[in-house]
Amino acid sequence: MTFERRRARWLGATVVVVLAYVAVVAVVPADYVMSLAPGPTFNTIGKARGAPLIEISGRPTFPTAGTLDMTTVSERGGPFGGMYVSRVLLGWIDPQIRVLPTEALYPSDVPADQIAQANQADFLGSQTNAVGAALHHLGIPVVTRVLVNSVLPDGPAADRLQPGDVIVSIDGTPIRTSEQVGTAVRAHQPGEQVRFVVERDGTRHDVEVTAGQSPQHAGEAYVGITVQAADTAPFDIEFTLDDVGGPSAGLMFSLGIVDKLTPGFLNGGKDVAGTGTITPDGIVGPIGGIQQKMYGAAGAGATLFLAPRENCQDVRGNVPTGLTVAAVGTLDEAVVAMDRFAAGQPVPAC
Repeated sequence: MTFERRRARWLGATVVVVLAYVAVVAVVPADYVMSLAPGPTFNTIGKARGAPLIEISGRPTFPTAGTLDMTTVSERGGPFGGMYVSRVLLGWIDPQIRVLPTEALYPSDVPADQIAQANQADFLGSQTNAVGAALHHLGIPVVTRVLVNSVLPDGPAADRLQPGDVIVSIDGTPIRTSEQVGTAVRAHQPGEQVRFVVERDGTRHDVEVTAGQSPQHAGEAYVGITVQAADTAPFDIEFTLDDVGGPSAGLMFSLGIVDKLTPGFLNGGKDVAGTGTITPDGIVGPIGGIQQKMYGAAGAGATLFLAPRENCQDVRGNVPTGLTVAAVGTLDEAVVAMDRFAAGQPVPAC
């Protein structure tokens, strides 16, 4: 056999091996989450599905301009479904995508439905905290009420109570603190009816829940909900975006509320994006996936990005071209940073 024929056969065999490897790589699941890819942005002073993302009634509102985009991260794989090795390799090549082992983000012993429920509860919490932060910033008196934060999908209150319900009373006793809820439920025996009065979408509802037995404490009644005391507005503020999880939209939600309730343009009419948790007293906290959120903001046309100061270590050296990043620690600082940016002045950087 000539050298040329041997070489041709060797090359042919090599091609077959490579193609086989590629085929295997394309279909073998990998225990990774491509969690940190840029996700969609949502303008908190704009619309979601044809309706204002933040709807305010019962108080005068003012025109807005530009954008105040909340940014998101797109997750692939992990507890939400398998991801193929080919996508892992793509993540290692693409600088906008970060690939992590599943256990770096999610406990291995927590089912996907519980993770999704926790993410939804965090998202609801970001909305209620944003209302409190915005109203405190504006000096508007708040009303503290107790809200249902989450409902266990297989708990006694499933299909009876809903996240966001305001608990007015239990068994005829007015509820003013979250501790009262647990005390009222534990006053029952498993199998007994617990009578709730809740406000939902501005209407009061009488709801009866058959108490179950607590998984943690034998013989103790429970209904399978978590609650939180929240500062609420003396007028209606509704959020129409409901299919995003996690707490990181809090800062941009609060800025959207402030912009709608004040004359002038909070962002100077410019395209601004950002991220960060918020507390009712306006403290901005760190989040995950900030590098990918900056890419998402830049791709959506933002020129200023508001980043939690505690995320500065991840911001440095990773800012997309054309994007200015302001490091903020409070809602007040975020407002000042936008004022400075609109005026052409430097903003506090990382």
